[in-house]
Amino acid sequence: MHAFFTYLLLGISLSAPIGPINAAQLDKGARYGFTAAWLIGLGAMCADLLYMLLIYFGLAHFLTTPFMKTFLWLFGCFVLLYTGVDTLRNVKIPQNDNPREVQSSVSSFRSGFIMALTNPLNILFWLGIYGSILAESVQNYGLKQVLWHTSGIFVGILLWDVAMSTLASSFHKFGNRTTLRMISALAGLSLIGFGMYFGYQAFKQLTG
Repeated sequence: MHAFFTYLLLGISLSAPIGPINAAQLDKGARYGFTAAWLIGLGAMCADLLYMLLIYFGLAHFLTTPFMKTFLWLFGCFVLLYTGVDTLRNVKIPQNDNPREVQSSVSSFRSGFIMALTNPLNILFWLGIYGSILAESVQNYGLKQVLWHTSGIFVGILLWDVAMSTLASSFHKFGNRTTLRMISALAGLSLIGFGMYFGYQAFKQLTG
């Protein structure tokens, strides 16, 4: 049980650093409430699960090839820039006055999944963290403990997802229109900044 809580805290610490997912959760939670923000985090968690499975089954080397890294940097750049610009474009449009921006559960989940899936930093992060956990658990404890430790990580990620969604939805419930616009603007600029960083990394990968 002690090991489970240790990996639960690890899952929280892995999710806590500010990144595209947290920025998107703040924006969607402030605009649409808890469910939209939570589904973004859930989509990202499913992408994490996919990468964990690839690492577990020994397919991680495919993700670190120059072609795949360049492709993910470029596609991630496009996704983040598009999302950031779209967020800024809709800052001054009240939710009820924008029929095009009806936020469905599927679109929230898909946004989180794609952003996490196309983030090469996410891949390298899981390769370093989960790869070492996998090796240690198999060597010292056996395959059953791998599932136990992995469950702890995912419970931690899920708890952080709920905490972020609750925080974001509190702005939706109690924030005034100016506050919501400021949050959306900051989230949009943050996403654009991450997108530009991804583009720079793609450029370095192509010219390196």
